[in-house]
Amino acid sequence: MATRIRSDDAQLLELPGRISREIVSGRNGAQSSTLRIVEIDPGPTTRGPHLHDGFEEVIYVLAGQGILKTDSGNFDLQPGDTALVPPNERHQTVNTGKGVLLLHCSFPVADIRPGTREFESWDDG
Repeated sequence: MATRIRSDDAQLLELPGRISREIVSGRNGAQSSTLRIVEIDPGPTTRGPHLHDGFEEVIYVLAGQGILKTDSGNFDLQPGDTALVPPNERHQTVNTGKGVLLLHCSFPVADIRPGTREFESWDDG
């Protein structure tokens, strides 16, 4: 059965250095999808790199400017860009603009938490 999920029903996640709203996940019936809207303020990020064991992440830039740092290189981000981060690749999104960096992040699993590993810095791992 199809479901409509209102933005007010999104789960606010406590992730460092960003506002992350999980709109779709196993919490509200998804079997193989997670969708998050993420806001990152300008300035230094307090979240280190992270990776997803066994699943990819798709990041679509809705607004703002940033850099996606990855094990395989860094990529400038601007509105309309899409980044595909393969499974098991460390990555970190940094706002390099003057306004909020607004991202649409999706994952092909209903709960990303068990498969996500956080690192303090790029030297960890």
